[in-house]
Amino acid sequence: MPAVDELSSLVARLEAAVEKLEAGPGQGGSAEDLAASVSAYDELVATSYKPFSDICKKIGGDVAKLGTMLDTAFKAQREFLAISSKSKKPGDQQLQLLLKSTSDVIMEIQAFREKSRRSDFFNHLSAVSESIPALGWVTVSPAPAPFVKEMNDAGQFYSNRVLKDWKEKDKTHVDWVKGWVSTLQELQAYVKKFYTTGLTWNPKGGEATVRAGGAPPPPPPGPAPPPPPPAGALDLTASDPPKNARADLLAALNKGSDVTKGLKKVSDDQKTHKNPALKSSGVVLMKDKPKPTKTFGKPVLADKPPKMEMDGKKWNVEFFKDKKDLEINDIEVNQSVYMYKCQGCTIKVNGKCNNIIIDSCKKTAVVFESVVSSIEFINCQSVQMQVLGKVPTVSVDKTDGCQMFLNAASVEAEIVTAKSSEMNVLIPNGEDFVEMAIPEQFKTLIKGGKLVTSATESV
Repeated sequence: MPAVDELSSLVARLEAAVEKLEAGPGQGGSAEDLAASVSAYDELVATSYKPFSDICKKIGGDVAKLGTMLDTAFKAQREFLAISSKSKKPGDQQLQLLLKSTSDVIMEIQAFREKSRRSDFFNHLSAVSESIPALGWVTVSPAPAPFVKEMNDAGQFYSNRVLKDWKEKDKTHVDWVKGWVSTLQELQAYVKKFYTTGLTWNPKGGEATVRAGGAPPPPPPGPAPPPPPPAGALDLTASDPPKNARADLLAALNKGSDVTKGLKKVSDDQKTHKNPALKSSGVVLMKDKPKPTKTFGKPVLADKPPKMEMDGKKWNVEFFKDKKDLEINDIEVNQSVYMYKCQGCTIKVNGKCNNIIIDSCKKTAVVFESVVSSIEFINCQSVQMQVLGKVPTVSVDKTDGCQMFLNAASVEAEIVTAKSSEMNVLIPNGEDFVEMAIPEQFKTLIKGGKLVTSATESV
C-alpha cells in the first residue's frame, strides 16, 4: 500500500527532526547548524535502523539485549560524526578517546556473542557480531564504503542460518534479517555519498572533545581478543597467519598513538652502516631476547576442566583433550550434541539425534548413527566424520581440513561450505571408499544481467 508506506516514511522523518531539536549542543548542535552529513545519518537511523531495533525488542530475550547494545553503538557513531563535522582533526591520543565509546560497544557485542553460545538466538548474535565492525569505517581510507559491504557480507553465513531456522516458524525473524542487512546497505550508501575517500573533519572548527563540559574517560584498555577467525593451514606446524581485518580494526580503534610503542630502538652497535662486519657475518646483535608475538590465527583451546553433561535437550561435550573413547548412549531424536574446543578426541554418538555441532575443535573425529537435520563443523582444524546411518546435511564453516565419510544411505546428502579448505568427501565403492575434493575456487560470469557461478580447479 503506497499511501501507508509514504505515511510511515513521513513519520520516521518527523521523528528524526524531533530528535535533532531535542539533541541540544551536547549532541551536535541545533537543527540550524547541523551538518548535512549528520542530518542524513539521523534520517538513516530513523528510517532504516529504528524499525530493525523495534523488531529486536519484539523478539525479546538475547536479541532484545543485543538491540540495546546496538542502540548504544549507533548513538556513539552519531556523536562522533557530529564532533567531526564541527572540529579540527585531533591528535592520535584525542582521537583514541573519541573512538573509545564505539570501540567499547563493538567489543561488548562480540563478547556477548561468545558467552552466549548456548542461546536459542546464537545465530542472530553471530550475524551481528561478525558484521558490527562495519561501524569502524571511520578509521578506513581511502575506500570506507567497500569496507562496510565487506563486513555486511561477513555476517551473511549466520543470517542465512536464521532464515533457514525461522522462515517456517516466525516471519518476524525473517524481517529481522532483512532489517539488519538493509541497515548496513544504507550505511554503505551513506558513507559512499558523504565520505567517499574517508572521514573528513572541519578545518575551521574548534578543538574536538569527547563531551562538552565533561571529564575525559579513563585510559582505554588493550584490545580484547577478536572473535574466532578462520583457522590456519592444515599443516599445524606452520606459522600462524596474520590477524584478520576486523581484529586490526579493533586494535586500531584502541591504540591511537601507541602504535609505535612496541618498536625496539636500534643502537649504533647494531646498525650495519656503522658496523660493516655485520654485513659479511650475517649476524645481527640483539641485547634483549625478543618477546613472542601473540597471534590469533588458530582456535585457542582454553585450559578448562573437561565436561560432558546434559543441558535441557543438548549434550555438551567441552574441553576434552586426547580422549579417544568419548561416547554418548541412549540419545533421543529430539536431543542434540554440541562439542566445543576439544583436541585429539574421538566421540561416538549411538542412536538418532536432532543435530550435531562441532565447534572450534582440533584433530577430532565424530562417528554417529543418524541425525534428523544436520552435522555442522564451525571454526575447526583437521576434523573427520563418519555416518553409519543417515545424514541429510553436512555444513562446514571456517574450517581447514575436513574428511567426510558417507555411507550408501547418505550419498545424496547436501554439503554446504563457506570460508573452508582441504575438504574431502569419501563415498563407498564396494568395500573401499572413493575420495573426492570439494571445490574451493569458483568462477563467476555475468550472463544476461545475472551472475553465473561455477566451480574451477586451480592449476
